[in-house]
Amino acid sequence: MNGVKKMKLLEEKIQNEGIAIGSDILKVDMFLNHQMDVELLDEMGKEIKRLFENCGATKVVTIESSGIAIAVFAAKYLALPALFAKKAKHKNVGDDVYSAHSYSFTHGKEYTMIVSKKYISKDDKVLIIDDFLAGGNACNALLDILNQAGAEVVGIGIAIEKGFQPGGQALREKGYNLRSLAIIDSMKDGKITFRSDDC
Repeated sequence: MNGVKKMKLLEEKIQNEGIAIGSDILKVDMFLNHQMDVELLDEMGKEIKRLFENCGATKVVTIESSGIAIAVFAAKYLALPALFAKKAKHKNVGDDVYSAHSYSFTHGKEYTMIVSKKYISKDDKVLIIDDFLAGGNACNALLDILNQAGAEVVGIGIAIEKGFQPGGQALREKGYNLRSLAIIDSMKDGKITFRSDDC
């Protein structure tokens, strides 16, 4: 089994428990990004390792907060440290940070993403992990931060990609090694259709 088709477990979970709201919102907070199915996350971590174990990553980087659990399981199996970008300034982080702005369609607002300069450098080869990819705003903001640090992005692993939105295609066209565990081609009348090919 290879690529996207390997994560039938995730696709089945989405089909059985996920809720499609309209044609572009997928509610999976009952197992992925509010309440978490730890066994599923463990299997996702194993699959991310399989997809990216030869990319030479030195660090797994994600975004607060929904990507953290997936990134931690991926980092566990890749035996790498995990780092997450915070979505607001915190006193315990300080001012010596890289930052970028991103707009969240889910929350309907812009936020500033930050990473302490202590934890990312030009010596790092980064595997980005996140729960969703749609328009690509959050991922592009994180790429901006990593570019500021001079770090090399060696892969992008996504749990669920909305293939009918432009983020994934745009990142692939830029040459990034992007792999998604499940790609949704459409959500119509409550029915979720997955892409069957390997991306």
